[in-house]
Amino acid sequence: MASGKSRSYTEEVKTMERPIITDLKLIDKLAKEREDENWRFRSYLKGCTTDEVDEVFHRLHDEIAPQIDCQKCGNCCRVMRPILKEPDIKRLADHLSVSNDELEDQYLVEDEDNDIIFNAQPCPFLSGNSCSVYEARPNDCRSYPHLHKKEIIRRLMGVVFNYSVCPIAFNVYEEMKVEMWFSRGYLDDD
Repeated sequence: MASGKSRSYTEEVKTMERPIITDLKLIDKLAKEREDENWRFRSYLKGCTTDEVDEVFHRLHDEIAPQIDCQKCGNCCRVMRPILKEPDIKRLADHLSVSNDELEDQYLVEDEDNDIIFNAQPCPFLSGNSCSVYEARPNDCRSYPHLHKKEIIRRLMGVVFNYSVCPIAFNVYEEMKVEMWFSRGYLDDD
């Protein structure tokens, strides 16, 4: 460095370039290997303030999400089952030029929690890795992986689950660990 001062470990870790990982097989492998670590980090985050967790999650989401093309991945459409609300059903029915009842009969089912979901997995509207009804997709799909929402600390179980499904969730959570855990000295020795 020009000033002759050495940077702290925290500064080094926070500024180190890390690649964005989008390979779904690698993400699945790492999710299995890091499962215990991810649950420990979730417990750590529960002890932080909501504002602090939201600020870092939202900033990292805003930095990472534009680097990943969801339409080239489509993994959430293969493994998730979004909840559809009445406005979603109407928008989708209108887009397909069918009645709400026709849409419900052909594509929807009520689950054990009385939520309306698609009757098939992967999503019946997944075409290759793209959504064939993208403009009319349900709000749950539009919002996924939900990292931009407030009070994310209340949804950390979902974040940990989405870690193995979504490259955005995976990369954001990994960067969260660097910024809020590893760089503060909470390193795993086991």
